[in-house]
Amino acid sequence: MDLSVVIVNYNVRYFLEQCLHSVEKAVKGLDAEVFVVDNQSVDGSCAMVHELFPWVKLISNQENVGFSKANNQAIRLATGRYILLLNPDTVVEEDSFRKLIAFADENSDAGGIGVKMIDGKGRFLPESKRAMPTPSVSFYKIFGLTALFPHSKTFARYYLGHLDKNKSHKVEILAGAFMFLRKSVLDKIGLLDEQFFMYGEDIDLSYRILEAGYSNYYLSDITIIHYKGESTKKGSINYVKIFYQAMILFARKHFSAKNAGIYIFIIQLAIYLRAGMAVISRYMRKVFPPLIDAGLIYAGFYLLLPWWETYQFHPGYYPDFLLQIMVPAYSAIWVGSMFMLRAYQHPVSFGKVMRGLALGTILILLLYSLLREDLRFSRAIILLGFGWALSSTMLFRWLAGKINLPGYQPSGNGSKRILIVATIDEATRIQSLINQTNLKAEVIGMVSPSSSFPQDDFLGSIQQLHEIVQINAVDEIIFSGKDIESREIIQQMHQLSDIQVDFKIAPQGSISVIGSNSIDTAGELYVISHNSIARIENVRTKRFFDIGASLLMIPAFPVLWLSYPASIGKLQQLFQVLRGKKSWVGYYIGNEVSIKHLPQIKEGVFSPVSQFDSLHLTTELIEKANLLYSKEYSIKNDFRILLNSLK
Repeated sequence: MDLSVVIVNYNVRYFLEQCLHSVEKAVKGLDAEVFVVDNQSVDGSCAMVHELFPWVKLISNQENVGFSKANNQAIRLATGRYILLLNPDTVVEEDSFRKLIAFADENSDAGGIGVKMIDGKGRFLPESKRAMPTPSVSFYKIFGLTALFPHSKTFARYYLGHLDKNKSHKVEILAGAFMFLRKSVLDKIGLLDEQFFMYGEDIDLSYRILEAGYSNYYLSDITIIHYKGESTKKGSINYVKIFYQAMILFARKHFSAKNAGIYIFIIQLAIYLRAGMAVISRYMRKVFPPLIDAGLIYAGFYLLLPWWETYQFHPGYYPDFLLQIMVPAYSAIWVGSMFMLRAYQHPVSFGKVMRGLALGTILILLLYSLLREDLRFSRAIILLGFGWALSSTMLFRWLAGKINLPGYQPSGNGSKRILIVATIDEATRIQSLINQTNLKAEVIGMVSPSSSFPQDDFLGSIQQLHEIVQINAVDEIIFSGKDIESREIIQQMHQLSDIQVDFKIAPQGSISVIGSNSIDTAGELYVISHNSIARIENVRTKRFFDIGASLLMIPAFPVLWLSYPASIGKLQQLFQVLRGKKSWVGYYIGNEVSIKHLPQIKEGVFSPVSQFDSLHLTTELIEKANLLYSKEYSIKNDFRILLNSLK
C-alpha cells in the first residue's frame, strides 16, 4: 500500500466531515487507507464517520489520550509506505497526495515533507516552514524581533523568513497539521514521543528525522487550507502554558544541559510575560470602556457647567462641590446602569447604551428628590448631562468601530452580502441552509463554477470572480464543495486574499457551511438552527423557568398532589430540579432513541412526548419530537409540556 492517512479528531465534527470529503477525492485511484482516531468526542463525530464515510478505519478512544498517542495507535496499524499525519481542520487538493508520493519516490533522502498552508482568508501561514527552536531563535521569536524583521536570516529564522514561500526548500521543522512521513524512517527512529500530550511532538519528530541523516522538505507547489486553531483553541493562557511546557520537555530531551538551562529560562520568562500581559489586557478590556465613558461624561459637565451658569445665572453660581462630588456620582450611576444592562458586552449595542443611560437618569432624578435642599442644584443640569452622555458615548462607539478599536466592534445589524459559487441545484441547497440559520444575510447572486452558464441565472463564471466581488461589494463567498475542486477553491482564495472578503465552503450533502476569517481565530461555521436550545440566552431562560416553576410548586405541593396523584413520583424530583441536577423538561431518553446529534441539556423529569405515553409512539416519531423541541425551544413550550404531562 502506498499511503496511510491518519487524522486525530477531538470535537470538530463538521470540520472533520469537510476534511474527509477532500481526502476522499485525493485518495481516489491510489492504494491508500484512511484512519480517524477519535479522542472521546461528544459532538457526534464517530456517528458521522460511520454514517458518511464507512470506508474510513475508525478508532474510537474512551478517553482523550492526547495527540501523539492517538497518532501512534493508527500508525501501528498502518500498512502504507508513507504516513500522512493530518489535522481535521484542513482541506487538501485533489492531486496533493500523488505529488507527495512522486516527490518522495524521487528523493530517497526525504524523511518528512510539509506543504504550503493558507488560512481561511487565503493568507500564507508562516509555520509552514520553520527552523529548529534553539535558544537564540526562540528568544528572537518570543520577544518580537521576528515580527519586526520578518525577512531577516537571523531574527526571522524561526519561520525561515529569508526563504521564499513560493519556492521549495529543505527545512528543519515540519508542521504537525500536515506531516508526510516515510514509514521506513519511522520504523528506524520510532513513533511520536508520547511524553508530548499536545504540541511539541512535531518538533521532536522533525529533529529525530534530521538526526537520523534524512532531510525535511517544504513543497511550495502543494497548498492546503488550515483553519488554524480549530482543533486547539490558541488564545488562552492555558494554551501558552501547555505549549511552552512542551518546548521545555523538548529542550531537556535534545539540548545540552547548558543550552537547556538557557532555553528553559527564556521559556519561563516568556510564560510569565505572556500571562502578565494577558491578565493586564483582560483587565483593561473590562475596565477601559467604563472609564472612557465616565471620563467623557465628566468632561462634558466640566465644559457645560460654566456655560449653563453664565447663561442661566452668573459665573461661579455653582459651588465646587458640584464638580468634585456630585458629577462623579452622576457619572458612576450612569456607567453602573449601562453595566447592569450589559452595554459593555460585545458586540457594541447602541440600544443597550441608550437604555442604560435612560435608567441611570431615572435613578439620579429619584435620588435627587431625596437629597437635602442644599444638594439639589438643578434638574436641568441632570437632563443636560443625560443629553451629553448619550451623544458623546454613542459618537465615541461609532468612531471606535470605524477605526476597529478592540472591544468596539458593532453588532452588525446590517445584512452580510453573500455570493454563492455553485450550480443552480447546489446553490439552492446552500441558500436553504443559510435561511435556516439566524444569520442576517442577503444572497446577492450565484457564480457558475464553469465558463458556460445561463446568463439569466448567474452573475458570471468563476473566472470572473475577482471582478464580481469588487463590483457587488461582496462580504462573503461560499464555495460548493460538490461542484468545485478543492484545488480551484484554494487558488481562488489565494488570488482574492488582498480583498476584504470572507470565504466558506459548503461540503457535499452536509448541513454545515465552514470557514475562518483570520489566522488568529478559530474556524467558524453555520449549522442549521436545531441547536437553538443550547444558546446561552435559552440556557439561562430554561434555568430561570426551572427555578420559578419549582418555587411555585413548593407551596402548591398539597394541591398538586391531590390534583395529579399519578404524577406524584415526578413531583418528588422537584428538589433535584432546584439544585440543577435535572430540568423539568428534557429529551425523551430510551434504549433505541438516539440524542447524540442534539445539543446536550440536563436530564428532564418530563419529555416532549410524556403526555403521549399511552400511545406507544415509534422511535422515529420520538426522535422527531426531540429534534423539534431542541430546534424551536421556548419557555412557552416548557410550560405547556409541564402542564400537559402533569395532567
